Amino acid sequence: MSTTHGYVPDRPDGVEGLAADWSADQTAFKGVSWGKAMMWIFLLSDTFVFSIFLIAYMSARSSTATEWPNASEVFALHVGGADLPLLLIAIMTFVLISSSGTMAMAVNCAYARDRRRTAALMFLTAALGATFVGMQAFEWSKLIEEGVRPWGNPWGAEQFGATFFMITGFHGTHVTFGVIFLLIVARKVRSGAFDRDERSWLSRGKGDYEAVEIMGLYWHFVDLVWVFIFAFFYLW
Repeated sequence: MSTTHGYVPDRPDGVEGLAADWSADQTAFKGVSWGKAMMWIFLLSDTFVFSIFLIAYMSARSSTATEWPNASEVFALHVGGADLPLLLIAIMTFVLISSSGTMAMAVNCAYARDRRRTAALMFLTAALGATFVGMQAFEWSKLIEEGVRPWGNPWGAEQFGATFFMITGFHGTHVTFGVIFLLIVARKVRSGAFDRDERSWLSRGKGDYEAVEIMGLYWHFVDLVWVFIFAFFYLW
């Protein structure tokens, strides 16, 4: 069978065609390292976990007979004698999304083998991530001080506290571990560990900056998950 783009070989019918499709698809993964492949598998499994948590949240919120707390009131920040709804959350979101941009630039610099800029951008990404975690700790302490607990809260449905602390805490743990590993990889980049002709658990040899790209995959995933948490908890 020919097309305007040239000759396309005939595809077998039935089971043989299905097998041919699957065997052709595996060529896309032949050049992928174990580190990157395992990160994709981890992110896929983590996607299922976060999805289950968010579905549980929707189920709890939809099934409760008690009024669900108003996000604009619960998450308002008292500044200058006025309550500003979602101000802290907006800043947290801006910080985390900005860190995704610095991480993308770090990966781009790693492709160019620009060691100094890569390390600097990764340190900046870690600083933004740590800032996010710090603001989340402040948010938690504020809510706890106001009476929010996993078993109840003064604003309405008891399920609110349990789902909020579980999901945001799980995400915050991901960000914290991401910051730690960002610092580890950035330190190795700055010291020139990836420019030496030696193998390690992070590098396969001279000029191999794949660890930076793998960290980028993880960090972008964490940022993407926060977008869904932001929409479900603070905008709904």
